[in-house]
Amino acid sequence: MRASLSSKPQRLGDGIFAILLVVPGLALMAVVVAYPLVSALVTAFFKQSLVLPGREFVGLQNIIDVLQGNFFQLLQQTLVFTLGTTIAPFVIGFALALALNTQIRGTKIMRGLMLIPWLVPGVVVSFLWMWIFNANYGVMNAILEPFGIEPQAWLAQPGTAMFAVIVAKTWQSFPWMMVMLLAGLQTVPRELHEAAEMDGAGTIRRFFSITVPQLSGIIGLVVLLEFIWNFQHFDIIYVLTGGGPAGTTETFATSVYETAFHGFDLGRAGALGLLWLVLLMALVVVYVRFSEKGEKR
Repeated sequence: MRASLSSKPQRLGDGIFAILLVVPGLALMAVVVAYPLVSALVTAFFKQSLVLPGREFVGLQNIIDVLQGNFFQLLQQTLVFTLGTTIAPFVIGFALALALNTQIRGTKIMRGLMLIPWLVPGVVVSFLWMWIFNANYGVMNAILEPFGIEPQAWLAQPGTAMFAVIVAKTWQSFPWMMVMLLAGLQTVPRELHEAAEMDGAGTIRRFFSITVPQLSGIIGLVVLLEFIWNFQHFDIIYVLTGGGPAGTTETFATSVYETAFHGFDLGRAGALGLLWLVLLMALVVVYVRFSEKGEKR
């Protein structure tokens, strides 16, 4: 009897079991994310070429060269793209969410159709809008021609290229905003709107007094997350314009790629990536603080 009791397997504690569950994920993250990231950041302190063997330690020289170069122009263009592709889809997504939150017919079908742009891969979206903005046979020029507007090379002109890229990214992003905001709208108690309507409050007054305050938490998180994602966006910009014309649509993401794989300067690319990471970390800190405030509410 004693032998049988002693032979029983011991139970794992909750802490050990949790560690066993986490270890595979941590190992995969270390191999796929942590090691390449640390290796790239270390490269920022070396003079290293993609085509020449060896490297030389140069300290902060790469970072100084980047800051003395076009860093602030890149920062400005990245912020223009990020703000444009955050504000525009938010406005469109919020308007559609409000419309789909009503009792009109066909809302379920419309919700499904509106998700299509979000499901399309970024490269496919890029080629679609490349066709729309084509200077010779593009749909955009065909639509504007009856209004007396001459055909434009939308993707080849410094004055219109950034606008075209923002439009393409907005078309892909607004469904996600719409879904999140629609989910938030459905949690707003209808009793509040009914009580305010009985007190004589109109639609606009109820929107700013009830809807917006009730959605303040989800609005903040959605906008902040979209801002962070757009700050590091790459595929649509690169496929549509490649950062051109004359670098007017170049952002941190495209510049790091161009510097490393077209300029073959891994040290400078690493320095630019390091500065880019610092800015992203600042945004992540803001996101975490905002999330903590939302949980406390």
